[in-house]
Amino acid sequence: MAARFDAGVARVTRWIKNIHRKPQGFRRRKIDLEALRQDILDYPGAYPFERAKRLGVTQNVIFLALRKLGVYKGSDTVLQYNI
Repeated sequence: MAARFDAGVARVTRWIKNIHRKPQGFRRRKIDLEALRQDILDYPGAYPFERAKRLGVTQNVIFLALRKLGVYKGSDTVLQYNI
């Protein structure tokens, strides 16, 4: 098997010993979802970069949190809320 994967025998032995996945911890996000939820209700037409500036995070964090909250932009450009 070591020759098949072009790896040393010791490495393959370690792989076989640790065949089960180890549990991974989840990162804590910098944004408070309740604060974002309140910001959505206070400023429904705000752009993501404006929300990011108000909440002190990056724009990408806003996109990820909005997806997590289930907030999406519909085809009629009106925000749909599932919060």
